[in-house]
Amino acid sequence: MPSEPPEQLQPGAASGDAARSPEPMEEPIAVSVSIEACAGGVVFDERRRLLVVRRAHPPGAGLWTIPGGRCLPGEVPADACVRELAEETALVVRVVRHVGAVRRPGPVDDIVYEIDDFLCERVSGSLRAGDDADDAAWVTLAQLAELPTVPGLVDALTQWQVLPA
Repeated sequence: MPSEPPEQLQPGAASGDAARSPEPMEEPIAVSVSIEACAGGVVFDERRRLLVVRRAHPPGAGLWTIPGGRCLPGEVPADACVRELAEETALVVRVVRHVGAVRRPGPVDDIVYEIDDFLCERVSGSLRAGDDADDAAWVTLAQLAELPTVPGLVDALTQWQVLPA
């Protein structure tokens, strides 16, 4: 007849004591966070007013920000910037240079938006809100300061030295 395995004892416990090896500690549950690539555009008019849009949908619904959105699968951020500006503002723009990047929480806890922002110049088109924007405007620095903006917008524009006049 096979013998039973020996009882596991705690250090210092005598044989026959009820002390057994501790149960293994539960491993913390890993929360998977999805990083979604996004792009935005900093655009000025001839008077150095900044192009802003009021977001129609979460996150940030009702708040003002620079136009932009998610990159499509396989799309590079600069191309997404041009596409998103056309969709949200009806303007055709050309990317001049990358100005910075930010991470912002998405609409749910497990999504983080990684947003590459680009300085762009207007090529053509007439400003009109569309797609995810319910309004669009050219604003001065004083006007921007009065708008309810998405968190971190003015700080990022200040850091990147791309504030309107």
